[in-house]
Amino acid sequence: MIAKTQIGIPSLVRAKAGALDRLGIYLKRNDHLSAVVLVSHGMVPAYVERARATLAANGIARDHWVEVEEASFETAAELFQSLRKETKAVVGLGGGKALDVAKYVAFLARLPYYATPTSLSNDGFCSPQSSLTMRGRRKSLAAALPFGVIIDLEVCKDAPRPLWMSGVGDLASKITAVFDWKLAFHAVGEPVDDFAALLSDATVYQYLGQPTFDIQGARLLSTSLMFNGIAMEICGSSRPASGGEHLISHALDAISARPRLHGLQVGVATYLMSLLQRNESARIDRLFDQAGFWETIKADPFSRDEWAGAIRMAPSIKEDFYTALSQEGAIDRAIALLDSDDRLRACFGG
Repeated sequence: MIAKTQIGIPSLVRAKAGALDRLGIYLKRNDHLSAVVLVSHGMVPAYVERARATLAANGIARDHWVEVEEASFETAAELFQSLRKETKAVVGLGGGKALDVAKYVAFLARLPYYATPTSLSNDGFCSPQSSLTMRGRRKSLAAALPFGVIIDLEVCKDAPRPLWMSGVGDLASKITAVFDWKLAFHAVGEPVDDFAALLSDATVYQYLGQPTFDIQGARLLSTSLMFNGIAMEICGSSRPASGGEHLISHALDAISARPRLHGLQVGVATYLMSLLQRNESARIDRLFDQAGFWETIKADPFSRDEWAGAIRMAPSIKEDFYTALSQEGAIDRAIALLDSDDRLRACFGG
């Protein structure tokens, strides 16, 4: 008999212009009349006021309104301990830090979580992990997918362009991540969940059809990133969305004097990994060229030496995580590509 897998996926998904102004309606419809709201530090004041207004108009009691400056396990644990018995839901509003803390607080409390991103910089708003520091070290902690995903397409469309490019870079990484996953199957026998791999692959090609910076582009990018999170939930691992390109980015976070946005690092590492894998490099290059990703990187170049160090460190980031970087001679070939490939040279001011 084939074992059945039960997963939790968002029950409420709203991706449309003006969705932020209906946040209170969505909580009220689901009888979540008392909520803790975690907001990103420095959030655009107009967005904060719109959120306050919709909650007040729909009679949603705000047990706490917390501005999140630090995405840490300690912050999440403290907020969890301060929850009232009357609290019915946790709302995260803004960028990654607030959403990761809100997601983990909701997970600890077994409360419904409403993810309300104001940019589309990565797939973290709908993933089964929270990226938090623990005693100063970055960790990916198990969490649960949101009960609700509320994406105001107008708000996300108007986010700064580097945040858009970060989302494009993180989305493109699914091409190399799935390749690494299948490579691990052939090399060390790691099981592959075919449906999760197919879903993750499909999200990239959905966005490739219209990589624009308008409402439709925001809709495609947001839903593509959301499905990546669901793919991870389906198979119970980060494999559909994270391969060697993410290991390089994590290593950069550890050694770089000035780490960049997650998706910008991952995007460049994706192109590098695609060359190493001999897998869809031209398609990724074309997407980055059309979207303006390469221009964003050129405007703030990376350090070539830091990247060489990150490539060397990458395989040690996760134990028993086989990728193309695990193959004999791959590290030296990857570092050589930093100097031999025109696109990559340009990323370091060359």
